Amino acid sequence: MTVADRLAERGLVLPVVAAPVGAYLPAVRSGALVHTSGQLPFVAGELPATGIVGGAVTPQTAQHLAATAALNAVAAVAALLAEETGEEPAVALERVTRVVKVVGFVASDPSFTGQPGVVNGASQLLGDLFGDAGRHARSAVGVAVLPLGAPVEVEIVVETR
Repeated sequence: MTVADRLAERGLVLPVVAAPVGAYLPAVRSGALVHTSGQLPFVAGELPATGIVGGAVTPQTAQHLAATAALNAVAAVAALLAEETGEEPAVALERVTRVVKVVGFVASDPSFTGQPGVVNGASQLLGDLFGDAGRHARSAVGVAVLPLGAPVEVEIVVETR
């Protein structure tokens, strides 16, 4: 089953990559690795929720938002690969041989210690889309605040052929 098939099976569509709000790129290649910038959980250009996890945002909501941010990171990878090959973005994802690393940032109430559970939303999505190649190393970090008041931010590194 292809990544495109897995996306369709889950009712997911690769979103349009958010335009950078600064002097950076959504994704860059270095050799066989593609690194994404941190991706917020935008849906159609909007954040579905803002605030602190363990405060105004529940851990369950944050876990879903982490999956959305991971999908946005996959879209950034797909856009870069498609630009290189001329393929459709979902087809270009077949060039991903491994998700190497995921870093998840969680805007957390000082008493909240469930960051790994929140970032599991991103990890589970990547495993669902890439199968065994989606298994990765990971960091889940609690922070005081994220850009635009987002509850989560996710960046990924993938290996490609």
